[in-house]
Amino acid sequence: MFKIKFVTLLFSMLSANVYADIEISFKDGAPKDQFVIKNTSTCDVKDISMTIDLLQSTGRLIFDTSESGKGVEVFQLFEVTRGQIALKTATKVNDGDTQLSLDIKAIAANDFASFTIDVDDTLSTSQLGNIRVTGNEIANASVLVNIHGDKVLKAAFDLNGKARVIMPKCSA
Repeated sequence: MFKIKFVTLLFSMLSANVYADIEISFKDGAPKDQFVIKNTSTCDVKDISMTIDLLQSTGRLIFDTSESGKGVEVFQLFEVTRGQIALKTATKVNDGDTQLSLDIKAIAANDFASFTIDVDDTLSTSQLGNIRVTGNEIANASVLVNIHGDKVLKAAFDLNGKARVIMPKCSA
């Protein structure tokens, strides 16, 4: 009997500490760069707003969405490739912008949403040229997540092009 109660107590303690973390990954690609927003938890994430802010990035990154703008050579518009994502404040991302804001309806547990766009660095000398972005060039860019209009959580991209937002505990 004691063993069953102990196992039940242990399970309830573990399940009470399940977090709904979100991992955002940047992947440089040709001709489109990709952002993947993965829900790494065991519960669904619903109705969040997210801002990707490149302003503090090591490579002084910008979104390149126009042929005749601040970017280099190839440009790509914002395009949702998976999931329930929509631009929050505008119908498009302007060329040279350093921020984009999204509304995300839902991401199921252990699932992901993604979008593509072109990102260029604005360094005078860069590792792979201005049209290709490395993980260390997106380092220090930030992700802000607003949950239900109540709380803003922030994370920075690391040298591998990933940011992890620690969300509140999953609700039952």
